[in-house]
Amino acid sequence: MSSKKKGGAAPVEEISVSTEEVSAVVHSIGVTVPRSRVASAFDRTYRDLARTASIKGFRKGKVPRSVLEKMYGASIPEEIERVLIQETIQEAVERSGLEPLVQPDVEAGEPKIDSDFEYTLRIEVKPEVELPDLDGLPAKAPVVRVDDEEVDAELERMREANAPWIEEAEDVAAAEGHTITFDYEGSVDGELFEGGKAEGVDLELGSGRMIPGFEEGLIGAKAGESPTLNVTFPEEYHAENLAGKEAQFACTVHAIKKRQVPELDDEFAKDMGEYENLDDLRDKIRGDFTTRRERERQNAIERSAMDSLLERCEFDVPPGIVERQLEHQIQQMHQQFQGQIPPDILNQQLARMREDGRDAAERRVRESFVLEALVKAGELTTSDEDVEERYVEMAEGQGMEVEQVKQMAAAQGWGDAIRAEILDKKALEYLVAKATVEDLVEEESDEASDE
Repeated sequence: MSSKKKGGAAPVEEISVSTEEVSAVVHSIGVTVPRSRVASAFDRTYRDLARTASIKGFRKGKVPRSVLEKMYGASIPEEIERVLIQETIQEAVERSGLEPLVQPDVEAGEPKIDSDFEYTLRIEVKPEVELPDLDGLPAKAPVVRVDDEEVDAELERMREANAPWIEEAEDVAAAEGHTITFDYEGSVDGELFEGGKAEGVDLELGSGRMIPGFEEGLIGAKAGESPTLNVTFPEEYHAENLAGKEAQFACTVHAIKKRQVPELDDEFAKDMGEYENLDDLRDKIRGDFTTRRERERQNAIERSAMDSLLERCEFDVPPGIVERQLEHQIQQMHQQFQGQIPPDILNQQLARMREDGRDAAERRVRESFVLEALVKAGELTTSDEDVEERYVEMAEGQGMEVEQVKQMAAAQGWGDAIRAEILDKKALEYLVAKATVEDLVEEESDEASDE
């Protein structure tokens, strides 16, 4: 329906809109802006330009349009295109009846003063997700089991980690597993090199920290001795001036130490914390293993149930959303590793992720639409109590007061994201509750051959 300006101005002609379904999630909207509105946009633009243009021989506001057209005519259509699209795009989308998920892509020709102006919008919309029957949906997960051998191995790790270093007698020769304290000074062709000197270094023999042959050359040395090591830098050594070069290291050994592993008894358990005896410590270790594996089992059930659901739930995915998800993952990776690894290596990894990470990005997008469908199917909602519990979890995880977390959430605008996270969690719980879980048991040892 045409509208009129105040004062009885001529009616403004409406745009015309046509919609074409490219796919279930992509629509093409053709928009035609009538020539009267195009001409009006040209007139407004030239009037605005006349008020501001500074041209020799003419006063501002008095420059003839013919002069402006000659001087600025080549650049004006681009501005007209921007203005016409800005003025009509919202109306075009509303009249299409579509709800874009992302900003529509626009393709347009060059506007001409005596012609209609046409442009095309590419709009991506939310897919229709039809859930299959969820009852009995298959899922698999490992059985939670903690063997005595695992508890024993953890106890041994704790003994080693808490073993103090004891200095050996002067006549004890260094062997693999010893830590030696020593000085060294390196040279190539008799010339000292930068970074080749250090004092009071602690080195565990067999750790592989030094270049090949270095640690082996110190085996057999005793405190007070000064062995000279002849070694060769690797061909791909990071310092190019040393790569592949033969070097000599003059060393002085000050001390040789060994770990004094504590006895595995009740006293050791008491040293590890508030435990009455070794059995208490064993129970704690077993409990920690069990808690972690129960969490892993729950995660495995959720992943497996989601796999089964996605296999049974086919729908098109908006490509623009996938691209945005991929870029989000790349940005996260960039932020995580920037400054930690060389820029050239990081850029290579980001480029590889851009090539190979699309499937993972599409999977996340599919999951998000399926979770939304589960929320709808289960009529799931969030309550203020749910949000409060999440704030408590966040506070405990970050070692903060709950009020601090709430203030941070308010300042950062996390409210909607937190409620969305809660809904996703409830959707997974809803899915798992309907699934039939098959326990995965580790394969047993082969039976002995028949007699």
